[in-house]
Amino acid sequence: MTENPGIPLTILAFLLVIGPLVFVHELGHYFVARWFGVKIEAFSIGFGREIKGWTDKRGTRWKLAWLPLGGYVRFAGDMNAVSQPSPDWLALPPQERARTFQAKPVWQRALIVFAGPAINFLFAFLILMGFALAYGESRTLPVAEQVVAGSAAAKGGMITGDRVIAIDGRSMAVFDDVAGYVRMRPNEHMAVRIERDGAVRTLDIVAGVRFEEDRFGNRHALGQLGIINARPVIEPVSLIEAPGVAASRIKSILTMMVDGIGQIITGRRSVKELGGPLKIAQASGEMASIGPETFIWFVALISINLGFINLLPVPMLDGGHLLFYAIEAVRRKPVGAVAQEWAFRSGMLALLALMMFVTFNDLSSFGVWESLSRLIG
Repeated sequence: MTENPGIPLTILAFLLVIGPLVFVHELGHYFVARWFGVKIEAFSIGFGREIKGWTDKRGTRWKLAWLPLGGYVRFAGDMNAVSQPSPDWLALPPQERARTFQAKPVWQRALIVFAGPAINFLFAFLILMGFALAYGESRTLPVAEQVVAGSAAAKGGMITGDRVIAIDGRSMAVFDDVAGYVRMRPNEHMAVRIERDGAVRTLDIVAGVRFEEDRFGNRHALGQLGIINARPVIEPVSLIEAPGVAASRIKSILTMMVDGIGQIITGRRSVKELGGPLKIAQASGEMASIGPETFIWFVALISINLGFINLLPVPMLDGGHLLFYAIEAVRRKPVGAVAQEWAFRSGMLALLALMMFVTFNDLSSFGVWESLSRLIG
């Protein structure tokens, strides 16, 4: 019997994930912009019509909008989508124009834009530091104390006592590295480099596949090697070690994200696995129903996702702006306004198309289209 967190908890959990993460993201832009003397006209959580808001003594309008799927900081002088100088901007009094975003040198504009994704990584970093201090770190050696009969490892020639050094050229320091790498590659060929009796050799192994259904009825295909180390080692982490552990975990999560995107692009994973806001909402409710520790870990994971996605060099995202600033720094002049405008329009269309696609995927995973076809039929 599957459990269901319920619609109220799902909505609340989703807001508790998205709201704070959007807030800290925009807060990064806000504080660095203020540091460089840029006037901020509006700070919004959500898009569309304002639900509630107030104006502070600096003239910034802080507001909550009805569509909680993002947010924005509007700087003085943002008179067009590409933040290019315009006749209206040139008509501003010199003192007022000096406080606009466009008036700042390219390195300051780049730092203002970069601050949003950076603070998402920082937010996750602090959470993961806390987890490292509270629960320690797994440092179980990647040694096969037992090889399951008939498993992928057994078929590939692994025996008890083998130590996994690397898989497909990627170093494996602890047992969790092996499990995490293989889990993402069901039924894929892998070059497994092992150490046996002091000698190093490489085995060609095809990962096994196991289907796992969680308590909420979600079914996942996972890769499986078939080795066991029954002596887990969890060591405490000191305050000095915690930053390194947190950084290592963020690196592992980012590597997993890049691997996942690569597998989708190359066709090794289905595009149906791409999820959008509805799947995030569903997962938020599920994580919240498991417990606070799981939910906080999930918040850190989504924060890293948000930072990573925003750094992609796609117009309309922070990474797209940074790409244009990099070109401007090399050329010593901005990319032409027309070229930027077309790029940002294309980026907007691409993002809208992606949003429609992942929403279609989300609804499909919930069985909406199957139910509709039965009703119509």
